[in-house]
Amino acid sequence: MNRTVCLHALIAAAALLPLAGRAAGTAPKADRVLGRELLAELIAVDTTSDHGSTTPAAEKLARRFLDAGFPPTDVQVVGDDPRRRNLVVRLRGRGERPPILLLAHLDVVEARREDWHYDPFALTERDGYFYGRGTLDVKGGGAGLVETLLRLHRERFVPRGDYILALTAGEEDGVGNGVQWLLAHRPELIRAAYAINVDGGGPELRGGKVAVLSVETAEKIYLSYTLTVRNPGGHSSLPTADNAIVRLAKALERLSALEFPLRSNAATRGYYATLAKDYAGATAADMRAVAREPSDPAAMARLAASSPYNNAQLRTTCVPTLVEGGHAENALPQMARATINCRLLPDEDPDRVDAMLKQAIADPAVELARVAPPQSSPPSPVDPALFAQIAKVAHDMWGEIPVSPYMSAGASDSVLLRAAGMPSYVFNGIAYDVDDDRSHGQDERILVDAYYRSLEFDYRLLKAL
Repeated sequence: MNRTVCLHALIAAAALLPLAGRAAGTAPKADRVLGRELLAELIAVDTTSDHGSTTPAAEKLARRFLDAGFPPTDVQVVGDDPRRRNLVVRLRGRGERPPILLLAHLDVVEARREDWHYDPFALTERDGYFYGRGTLDVKGGGAGLVETLLRLHRERFVPRGDYILALTAGEEDGVGNGVQWLLAHRPELIRAAYAINVDGGGPELRGGKVAVLSVETAEKIYLSYTLTVRNPGGHSSLPTADNAIVRLAKALERLSALEFPLRSNAATRGYYATLAKDYAGATAADMRAVAREPSDPAAMARLAASSPYNNAQLRTTCVPTLVEGGHAENALPQMARATINCRLLPDEDPDRVDAMLKQAIADPAVELARVAPPQSSPPSPVDPALFAQIAKVAHDMWGEIPVSPYMSAGASDSVLLRAAGMPSYVFNGIAYDVDDDRSHGQDERILVDAYYRSLEFDYRLLKAL
């Protein structure tokens, strides 16, 4: 409670700084040029798990740091898997504070050219946006960290303590996960007081303006299941009533009607209390009602129905993401399988989710199995000094906006760091429209101006910490 009161007091003090004193909100031209080069270089490397590799990206960026004069001992490309190597760079400080870990992942999800209007593996600038796979998740944030460390080094700036940059593999699918590998094999390379992970959070654009800068201190639990139906099969000219694909489809249809109970927690209540100040009318009233403890059930229902984003904040969700079945065009299917991806509220009991899924499927012939054990981690405590400094820089960049802890509906490598005892705060400086989040989707993009402003945000924050 005392830490929370202290945090609010520090943020309030930062928000009272005179707006007239704000400096320009974008990076100098030379840094914008370098930032664009770095982003284009990263987007051009196919770092998907199936047919790409993070190693060339790590090696290209390592060469940038070495050419800039970083000692070779402070620039390391590491990892056992030759296709999934990681880059770790250290900017030496004065030793007045413990190191701070700066984290981003190099890998991206699949993107097929035929699904996009632009080449997903070439940076395209069009109508004020940068398009490309990873612009938002999360090569934009990673490129920004690289540019900032190069800029600080060029200016011969020595921070109070070391900055450790880790650009890693395997975040998207967990295969050859770089953070997991570093924790297990080279923990000394990333040992730090806490981590700043750029894989989420940041300035939220609502109604065309930055309304809040969210800092993820907790995230939902990632848990996937397979639903499998098996059958002897046979010739397709002799169909039977018990078709594996049809049986699976009916189970998925029943599952689509499942809604988990609405619940709030400390992070979501604090988030909506902050956000309500930027809204009016019924929406603001519902946010305030959700922010109270206990949250108003009717207000939670209305807020959850208003957008997928709000729905994901207030309940556990499960959704089909993959389907496979059959073995020949002219044969009855012997197997049909679907993957269900669930995102559990941090205090949700996974066994209870198992039971609810089985009840919704309502068919003993459909085998339900977890893909992997769920990885939970404790929320990171609010760090008043860090949050106050974020608030000060955010004020200089965007004016009087609140900085709020929140719970991410997604998953990131921060779950691994928190489980290992390292607090992790997930945010970056790229302002994004919460209603136009194209991560993992078609024509992923970020605003050009938002990217350039993020370079300045990173620079000012890292100089201040």
